[in-house]
Amino acid sequence: MTDAQTKMQFLYALRSKGVTDARVLTAMEKVDRAAFVKGLFSDRAYEDMPLPINCGQTISQPSVVGIMTQALNVQPRDKVLEVGTGSGYQAAILAQLARRVYTVDRHKRLVAEAQAVFDAQDITNITAFAADGSHGLPDQAPFDRILLTAAAEDPPSPLLAQLRVGGIMVLPVGQSDTVQSLIRVTRTDTGFDYDELRQVRFVPLLEGLGQD
Repeated sequence: MTDAQTKMQFLYALRSKGVTDARVLTAMEKVDRAAFVKGLFSDRAYEDMPLPINCGQTISQPSVVGIMTQALNVQPRDKVLEVGTGSGYQAAILAQLARRVYTVDRHKRLVAEAQAVFDAQDITNITAFAADGSHGLPDQAPFDRILLTAAAEDPPSPLLAQLRVGGIMVLPVGQSDTVQSLIRVTRTDTGFDYDELRQVRFVPLLEGLGQD
């Protein structure tokens, strides 16, 4: 199968799972998922499935990345915080849509590997940190958009506090060993509005730094 056919099948699979936003589809077409998948699994980069990466983590399946990005409704001037860099794939897609992306992960090794891919792909509007993402990045707050790629039992209050009024946060919530719900939180003048989007399964959001 040619690269063009593979890409067409990839985009068709995304649309069939509900990713219909043209800007999101364009961003996902531009970002080569294969660049973020190493070793044995590189030939499966364009299949709609999660794949293992280092530090016991996963790269999410593309349709879930697309659904989450679509729900976030990123605008060209937005400053975005991603909690859970992982492979860097989600941050690279956000970087196509936003002015600036800050991404944090508790595993230094993953941050270093993701940064190397960003550099190789000449993606210059991402700032990656090794940090405890459950506390967000107070020094850079407030954010227009916040995305969590790890499941919390409830939206972490430090992150809610770092969301601008009118801002949107998308995250999975629920216990780590059960099916979780993907929710969208919108900050209003008077509080927060919550929308439940779909069921998902993510690794749990853990405090502290990893041992690498």
